[in-house]
Amino acid sequence: MLDRGGDRVCFVQFPQRFEGIDPNDRYANHNLVFFDVTMRAMDGLQGPMYVGTGKIKLGKKKTDQVTGEDDEEESSSSLLPKRFGNSTLLAASIPVAEYQGRLLQDVPGVVHGRPAGSLAVPREPLDASTVAEAISVISCFYEDKTEWGKRVGWIYGSVTEDVVTGYRMHNRGWRSVYCVTQRDAFRGTAPINLTDRLHQVLRWATGSVEIFFSKNNALFASRKMKLLQRVAYFNAGMYPFTSIFLLLYCVLPAMSLFSGEFIVQSMDVAFLIFLLVITITFCLLALLEIKWSGISLHEWWRNEQFWLIGGTSAHPSAVLQGLLKIVAGVDISFTLTSKPAADEGDSTRSFMW
Repeated sequence: MLDRGGDRVCFVQFPQRFEGIDPNDRYANHNLVFFDVTMRAMDGLQGPMYVGTGKIKLGKKKTDQVTGEDDEEESSSSLLPKRFGNSTLLAASIPVAEYQGRLLQDVPGVVHGRPAGSLAVPREPLDASTVAEAISVISCFYEDKTEWGKRVGWIYGSVTEDVVTGYRMHNRGWRSVYCVTQRDAFRGTAPINLTDRLHQVLRWATGSVEIFFSKNNALFASRKMKLLQRVAYFNAGMYPFTSIFLLLYCVLPAMSLFSGEFIVQSMDVAFLIFLLVITITFCLLALLEIKWSGISLHEWWRNEQFWLIGGTSAHPSAVLQGLLKIVAGVDISFTLTSKPAADEGDSTRSFMW
């Protein structure tokens, strides 16, 4: 990250690995197709999406890491209270953090590194007024009438605020990097039953529907975002809508039992060739994904199985809930996904399964 192009890297995203999952991974909790295929592919574009967990922030300007703003007005001291709040100590710490986060090549007059002791400034004892101001800054009311949640910090207004925040950074020309280490950098727990897993998928899909119907839709991205990066973000916003076609695919053949007529009137040679080409193309794409990413056929197949489960349950519900929120203003509240502790995983799984 210290190369010539590292000053435009806003964060480094790591894959998340999970513990306590059954050997067969019946609910595709490892999510390897997303972490080892989609995210690695986006690393060759403008960078992977920001998925919240397993991320390290970087950036030349600490005030710009989340907002991505690089306008001249960003450094104006008159805008600091409106943007970051009325805390003078917080405003004074911004240029200090910006200096400490610079690359060595960008520090004027420095050839062999920063001056000795430039980052080792002795800390003075905190007085009562400083502690009181720190408490005020971390309070919930400090961000009122500021740009926190709009241009500063995590972006509010979506259940998938991490994806929206990463989109805002990429939309302003920043890029990200995907880092896969030999040893897992981040590990966590995953849902152990189908109900919690579908609840998690429902939350993600509802956030994607919200993104699709908002100004964060990749169709409205700026010129600073690359074309293929737009396609990747657009796919992240519209994939729940594919459940509509999946439901039709599942329901229409059954209708022939009532009507007595098959949905395909004539199966001529042209239709069979068209169907064969689509099937072969899909199989070749799957083989290329498996060979390129290094995942196993079993892991890929588990992902396809759960995509079918989610596409006929959680995804249509997400489309309906998203439309209710956009059209009727009905807000949907979500709770955190239940993830048991590691020492409780075996007993809980045997009970709930």
